[in-house]
Amino acid sequence: MGFCQLLKKASLAGAFFVPGIWQQAAQAEVFCPAPASVVRVEVQRVVDGDTVRLKDGRSVRMIGVNAPETAKKGRGDEPYAVAARQRLQALVAASDGRVGLVPGRERKDRYGRTLAHLYGADGENLEARLLAEGLGFQVGVAPNVDLVACQQAAENSARQAGLGLWRQSPVQSVSDLRQSGFALVSGRVSKIERNRGGIWIQLQGSLVLRVAPDLARQFDSGLLNGLQGKTIEARGWVQDRSRQGRLKNGQARWLLPLTDPGMLKSTD
Repeated sequence: MGFCQLLKKASLAGAFFVPGIWQQAAQAEVFCPAPASVVRVEVQRVVDGDTVRLKDGRSVRMIGVNAPETAKKGRGDEPYAVAARQRLQALVAASDGRVGLVPGRERKDRYGRTLAHLYGADGENLEARLLAEGLGFQVGVAPNVDLVACQQAAENSARQAGLGLWRQSPVQSVSDLRQSGFALVSGRVSKIERNRGGIWIQLQGSLVLRVAPDLARQFDSGLLNGLQGKTIEARGWVQDRSRQGRLKNGQARWLLPLTDPGMLKSTD
């Protein structure tokens, strides 16, 4: 069963479950508090669970959280997508529409959106709050990885409590992969190779994880070697190489680029 199929079972319950999440989260630990000074900006509207539009015209993609996708291109809302957007709207409203902004080391994404951390009037990191309530997945994309540790802690609190997206495990096996896009995947490492293209971690089935050459130094070589034969969990944006015309004989159909060491862990 695929990632979206797993979550669809929770989609109807999500609309009624979210207020309970908020009530629990109100008493939760505050993760990733704001730095001493932030730039205050006015939000025009919340686009979805991880993107806002500012009154100065900028679109801001929040760093460290990947929220479920809202409806687009003939696809319906992913489970908890509406809940994530509504929760972010509530967090912004609680700050009277003005939030703190801290730009990332990399300031723009490929779509021209500003990459930044956002903070409420109380100094709380809004990405971490969504993660702590199970309304998004933690992601680390170098070089914008300063808050990876505390955002992972926020997600782990939701995972342990079974909140939101974690009410039913969204982790799927390699054999369940059916489409490109963001996924949490579990599988056993069958081979690790290094060449000019980077580090390649082959999982049993048809998935290979790739660490690009310019990111290799961020990964502990000894720890990677120790993954041989172990079951691991990886997350990121899966690519279908068969649709891109790049699949050669003997190659894995699915490719998942690893953008930070935090996107990979051993579960053995």
